[in-house]
Amino acid sequence: MTRLASTALTLASAIGLAACASTAPSTNETLATATLMDTNGTPMGTATLIGVGNRVELSVTAQGLTPGEHGFHLHETGRCTLPDFTSAGGHLNPAGEGHGLLDDDGSHLGDLPNLEVRANGTASVQVALAGTRANLMDQIFDGDGTAVVIHADTDDGRTDPSGSAGPRERCGVLERVG
Repeated sequence: MTRLASTALTLASAIGLAACASTAPSTNETLATATLMDTNGTPMGTATLIGVGNRVELSVTAQGLTPGEHGFHLHETGRCTLPDFTSAGGHLNPAGEGHGLLDDDGSHLGDLPNLEVRANGTASVQVALAGTRANLMDQIFDGDGTAVVIHADTDDGRTDPSGSAGPRERCGVLERVG
């Protein structure tokens, strides 16, 4: 092997190792799960809280919904009593903020972007929650827990307290894993 080829091989190896060292894989950890039920009590989706370092993300998959945008939120009580899920209470709002991602004064923890349901009635999304992992876990797993709710209509992003998102079509109680 020539000196030039040897130097090139050494340089390529060093670059490869440096790339591996600088892009350590992030580890995702499942923190909580919920089975989303329809108003008849049939399982029609899942919600998963995922820890990504110091952040928390919510992943939702659902089926059997009307195509288009649906409001979905974290609700203040971990209870999903059939048939209307009003037992889940209002949106999770520990800081007492106004409603909606478009609110000029900021939104509350339960506000999430609308869920886009495809023509076949299915939807999936993963959204980051605002706040640190420790703080979010304390707020979500307070004394009465938290529910994930999907509504029938679009959340307008402003109307307090519900965003005019309509009746509740899916509900699941978040339960810690492990």
